[in-house]
Amino acid sequence: MISVITGASAGIGEAAAVELAGRGQQVVLVGRNPAKVARVAERIRAVSGTTPDTLTCDYTSLEDVRRLGAELLSRYPRIDILINNAGVMTTERTLTRDGHETTIQVNHLAPFLLTNLLLDRVTGRVITTSSRAAKTGRVDPADLNRERRRWSGWLQYGDSKQANALFTVELARRLSGTGVTATCFHPGVIKTEFAPKTFMMWMVKNIPGMGQTAEEGARTMVHLATHPDGAAYPGRYFAKSAPASVPKGMIDPTLARTLWDASAAAVA
Repeated sequence: MISVITGASAGIGEAAAVELAGRGQQVVLVGRNPAKVARVAERIRAVSGTTPDTLTCDYTSLEDVRRLGAELLSRYPRIDILINNAGVMTTERTLTRDGHETTIQVNHLAPFLLTNLLLDRVTGRVITTSSRAAKTGRVDPADLNRERRRWSGWLQYGDSKQANALFTVELARRLSGTGVTATCFHPGVIKTEFAPKTFMMWMVKNIPGMGQTAEEGARTMVHLATHPDGAAYPGRYFAKSAPASVPKGMIDPTLARTLWDASAAAVA
């Protein structure tokens, strides 16, 4: 069982990689920082007795995403599980070298591109880390960069997480009948270095009783990778290891198809 996990150098990606490796899966770690990825690989070696493959990728570069996709295709004749977990939240509006707003590229366009590059090689499940912040999303496929709407880091983050859910809906439709399924999930509010400059995450890390550990946050990811639920509910959004109800904006099939087309054009 080969599982590729992006965003595996820390947080819930690291926790899930260690757990899945302990259950006997061959995990492939993808992260931006080589030293951090190597540290997680050493943790996994201590748990499983085997050293996982490690790859690096900077999601602010679509060229680097294409390089990663080509390397994965050259190494693995099959990928049983692809876990799109890499993400970012920033309060500063910046553009990537590709000309896209950073949050939407890292959280949505880059995993959209990687998934499409690898899709013919995936044999089992595509799992994407979304968030309950998706419920606040108002994603506009014609304005992914929020150039014509009020800018806020949290609003854009909500848009990107809504995009994750809509991507899952349309991907599941396209995969219908192939035996490959797509799901997404909310990990909870986790005590990690994610969004370190925001007041909300400061509260999570400093106020007793707020936030969960990375291991707790990884439980739904591991559930979707190992439990029959991961194949039984294509297109669904999970929270606390169970399918959860969501606003229409996260499951609207027309919006999902429009976003898919806009995303394909953006990464072309």
